[in-house]
Amino acid sequence: MATLAFHDFPVPAKAALASDRPAALRLIGFASMAVPIAGAGLPLAIFVPQLYATHFGISLATIGFIFLLGRLWDVASDPIVGVLSDRTRSRFGRRRPWIAAGGVLFGLGSALLFFPPSALVGPLYLGLVLFVFYLGWTMIEIPFSAWAGEIDRDYHGRTRVVTYQLTLRSIGLLLVLVLPTLLDQVRPGDGGLKLQVVGGFIIVTLIPALFASLLAFREPPLPDTPPVRAGFWATAKVILSDGLLLRVLASDVAVTAGQSIRAGLIVFFAVNYMGLPAWASGLYLLQFIFGVLAGPIWLRIGYGLGKRQTAIVGELAQAAINIGLVFVFPGMLGLMIALTVAQGLTQGSGNLMLRAMVGDVADAHRLKTGHERTGLFYSVFSLSAKLGPALGIGLALPLVAWFGFDPKAASAPGSLEALKYTFALGPALAHIIAAALIWRFPLDEAAYREVRRALDAEHSSPTAKTA
Repeated sequence: MATLAFHDFPVPAKAALASDRPAALRLIGFASMAVPIAGAGLPLAIFVPQLYATHFGISLATIGFIFLLGRLWDVASDPIVGVLSDRTRSRFGRRRPWIAAGGVLFGLGSALLFFPPSALVGPLYLGLVLFVFYLGWTMIEIPFSAWAGEIDRDYHGRTRVVTYQLTLRSIGLLLVLVLPTLLDQVRPGDGGLKLQVVGGFIIVTLIPALFASLLAFREPPLPDTPPVRAGFWATAKVILSDGLLLRVLASDVAVTAGQSIRAGLIVFFAVNYMGLPAWASGLYLLQFIFGVLAGPIWLRIGYGLGKRQTAIVGELAQAAINIGLVFVFPGMLGLMIALTVAQGLTQGSGNLMLRAMVGDVADAHRLKTGHERTGLFYSVFSLSAKLGPALGIGLALPLVAWFGFDPKAASAPGSLEALKYTFALGPALAHIIAAALIWRFPLDEAAYREVRRALDAEHSSPTAKTA
């Protein structure tokens, strides 16, 4: 099997012609699956526990334990689905059967979770429904991400596909934030109706999105190598031995940790430090409104700088914006709004580039080993979206509490200053770490084009051998 050193490459090959790129309308159809997926996350964390506790009398401790088990199952099922989708060989492709079956389970789980029959609701019901819901979610999310990395193998083309995914994801998240806000103006405090509206949004968008995603593109030809069959420890060894994948994963963990610190503390900052309770939700919503514009902006920047450099610039820009929060004091609403808008315009810049880089890393791995593991690599990358928030919230909330901050009582000036500096500098530090982790990442545009040429040469050669 060919080997490759990531240095001293020739001038990169000419990028794919515009006529060779997937049409925008097809990409929108494919990426539309991101809308119901994104729309499910926030209500699951905010509205579901509140409703099942207040309306159905399940204790918060029991709900917390059930959600913990559900999240552990979710984490465990990601690599399982990733490996199995890589191994799948069918007339419909590798990814499509998983997404179709996952869509059915996800829709069923959403209907049962957001429209629960009162006579059946209890801890066992909630646990079983979450099991189905998370399984369907994983069966969509992992093959969907892997397929996105396979639609366009061009270095910038892959970033373009992922940009459509993340932009539609931002739109889905924005809509699911706006709907409950509007409902509060008509039926304030109606948690049951709010849950049903959000559940209806997920199901109504899921049905057309599922068909649009499945029919938008043909899957690429199945690999000409037999599917890899390895046990748990062998698979873990593959992951841990791939330094490129680990660096991308670690960087994204830092990115999502910084984002979760900001999300977890922004309401406390607005209410307790700024004294602006009316802006508590508005600032968060404002950030996501401008976040919809972030994907196309950073895609254009990526065309000029490349993924690694763009990710570094985006992360350092977010660090600078968060540091700017140090200079915000009570009453300075204008500066706070300006920084929130800037945060929205840089939102997801690192996530976007890092997600596109996973496909490049998977291709480099295939060249080195002869094995196709795109689904596995994206399943591992998805863990950062779960590990990062756990680290961010798990560190930030105990820290501000240790400094004496209590949202239920009047806090001393020192504890409010600690809240401010944690809110500002915690994300800044995380974004700086994310940039440092990929500072000298070797798989740049020139290196990837050499990988692509070597893979194409192997595929076209009748005497090509596999490892």
